[in-house]
Amino acid sequence: QQMLQILEVFVRDRNFSYLRMDGTTTIASRQPLITRYNEDKSIFIFLLTTRVGGLGVNLTGADRVIIYDPDWNPSTDTQARERAWRIGQKKQVTVYRLLTAGTIEEKI
Repeated sequence: QQMLQILEVFVRDRNFSYLRMDGTTTIASRQPLITRYNEDKSIFIFLLTTRVGGLGVNLTGADRVIIYDPDWNPSTDTQARERAWRIGQKKQVTVYRLLTAGTIEEKI
């Protein structure tokens, strides 16, 4: 969540419209956030953690997925990427996986 906080400050300082969903987001408010993101074209970015953005999340409103903090379990990242590649997706989806040179993630 620390990295998500840094990204949120970056996005907010540049006046991008965004939504955020993480482990502190209540279960009841998650689906309305997802629906809003998928339907509201004015939302520029949806910040979420891979754990929250995994199972059961459908993000057909996204055409770019950026994995900025890779999980130690590759299947978690795979699951997060696949949230945009769902039935009903009409756009081509591009996935970016950000890595820092000289780290263990680079070797994996």
